[in-house]
Formats: sequence, structure tokens, C-alpha cells
Amino acid sequence: MKPASEGEKARLNETFADLCRIVSPFGHERACADYVASFLRDLGFDVREDDAADAAGAECGNLLARIPADSDRNVLLCAHLDTVSVDGPIEPVVVDRGWENSHDVILGADNKAAVAVMLEVARRCRTQPPPIGLELLFTVSEENALAGAKAFDAGRLSSEFGFIFDHATPIGEVVVASPTYYRISAAFHGRAAHAGIRPEDGRSAISAAAYAVAAMPLGRIDPETTANVGSIEGGVGSTNVVAEHCRLLAETRSLDPVKAEQALARIVDAVNDGATQAECDVDIVCEKMFDGYKTKSSSKPLAVAEAALRARGHEPRRIATGGGSDANALQAQGFPCVNLANGTERNHEPTERVTVAALEEMLDVALVLLEESAAV
Repeated sequence: MKPASEGEKARLNETFADLCRIVSPFGHERACADYVASFLRDLGFDVREDDAADAAGAECGNLLARIPADSDRNVLLCAHLDTVSVDGPIEPVVVDRGWENSHDVILGADNKAAVAVMLEVARRCRTQPPPIGLELLFTVSEENALAGAKAFDAGRLSSEFGFIFDHATPIGEVVVASPTYYRISAAFHGRAAHAGIRPEDGRSAISAAAYAVAAMPLGRIDPETTANVGSIEGGVGSTNVVAEHCRLLAETRSLDPVKAEQALARIVDAVNDGATQAECDVDIVCEKMFDGYKTKSSSKPLAVAEAALRARGHEPRRIATGGGSDANALQAQGFPCVNLANGTERNHEPTERVTVAALEEMLDVALVLLEESAAV
């Protein structure tokens, strides 16, 4: 398939800006899903929504569109419709040859840069039949521990393998390892008392949490493993009451599943020890949010991805990441796929951006991916 024309690039940028204006934090993707479904149906393609909404905690389910070809083989492209939380308006503008939000909140390039690319690939396929059948999967609640992709039935796919465009690093990087991720919730229960008159009668749940956090392994534990406390909430909003309740949320993740379990055990031990030291009770909930994976060097989608990148003049670089993507959820169901960097920058931050060049280049990479997928 020939590279994108100037007209296609212009439409890609327009589509991207339109998508970013649709505020769609995880759990609230309906408007964005409706835009995508209408776009594809207007092109004449079949779009189906699954029943994953309740399981994913979203307003709608995942969308799966199919674009037929003369070939009896298919390949999958995947992106997510949701963003992290948004606390302000989004108005995309181009500054120094890159898309940014004119307001001090996220842009939504994660993952709408990929959604826009996939829609423009579909538009191309309307006038130029692809060399291989194409399935387009748009997931919900990815930012909520991959909830949408975990609820999607990969058995619905007829593709041999697929590609996810969801890593905020330069184009050319290919994710070959992603971590196993645990989330820990601890609710400490103490005893309230007047802090100025009889504090000795109280049992501070906040103290218990503080002891626990101080004993936890946090930050970069080793090259493969991290841990973090994301929030602590407790007390009644007054300094003269010994806090009866306190809750903390923490996580740990590692490219080595054994190390992830070991870090989890250390965090749980710290929580229990903190409760004991402050003479409080504690309820602990540990949940594996997703499994990690490592891609074999012999992987077919890896070979296709690297061939496509080389064809576009990029020297592929295999990387491990500390983040998760829909690739984790699909791999866990036995569906082979590879996550490709899409050139976005500073995802989840108010300064999030993507250059016009990177956005347009990912369209050309995606078009070459179809050719390379058909050739293997």
C-alpha cells in the first residue's frame, strides 16, 4: 500500500483533533465509541459492540470492526478509547509542530493518536482493498487496569496475530516484555479518642499506615521491579480526634513474576507489622491486575513489526516496559500480539503531546504492517 498522501495526512490530523475534543476518561467512553462506530459504519464496515460494559465498569463495551479482503487471513490492530481522568476542557492546538492541549490538562493522545491512525487506515481500505483482512479492536477502560481488554473474548478474533499502538516512546521501539502487576488495598481500623484529653485511649489508624509505609520497599526495587503507595486517606478532618480509620492503596509490578510476588509479600508484611505496632486491626485485599509477558524472538508479529519499521526507515529497538497495555490482556488469553511505540510524549501529564510528524508516520507504519502481515 502506498504511503499516505497529503490529503490523508490532513484528514488524519483533523480526525485526531476531533477525537481529543471528546472527553472520555475510563468508564465514560460512550461518546467516543459512538464517534468511532459512526465513522466506520459510514465507510460501510461492520462494527459490533460486545457486552463487556458491566465487567469493565464502562458506559459501553468494546468495539470490533471487520474489513474484508480477498485474502482468507486477517490481522488485528488495537487501541483504547479511554483516557486517564480529565479535570478540564480539551482543545487541541499545534505548537512547534506538535499537538498539545491549549488548557492545562491532558491532550488524550494516549490513545487517540492510535485510534485516529486506525480510522484513517480504514478510510484507505474503503478505496484500496487491503492485502489482508483487517480487524480493528477499540477497547474501553484500558486505563483502569486493562478492564475492557480483560473482559473481551479473544475467541471472537479470526486474526492470526495483532498489533497494539500504545507506548509513549519514539517510533521504532517494540515492547517485548511487560510486567505482572498487583494492587494492594489496606483498611486500618483503630479506636477514636480525644487527642488532647485522652490520646492514650486511642489507637491511631493513621499511625498504623505510617509505620507500614515506612517499612515498605518502594520506588525502584531492582531493574525489573517497582512499588508505590498511591494514596492514603484517613481521619475525620479534625486534629483533635485520634484517627479511627485509614486506608492506603499501593502497587507493585515486575517483569519477573516471582519478584512481583516477593515484593507483594513484603508489602503485606509491612502492612500487618504496621497494624500490630499501632495496635490496630487491618483488612488487606490483594489483586493481580494483569499478568506480564515476554515475547519470544521467534514471534511472528515481532518479525512483522520489525520488518515494517525497517521498511519505513526505522531501526527497531526491543524494549521492556514497566507499564501495561491491552497486549497484556490479549496475550493472557493466548492471542499473540506486539505493542509498538507510537511517538506520543508525556502521557498522563498536562504537557502531553504528539508531533504531527509522529502521528503521520504511524499511519504509514500501519499501512506497511498490513503488507508485511500478508507476506509472512
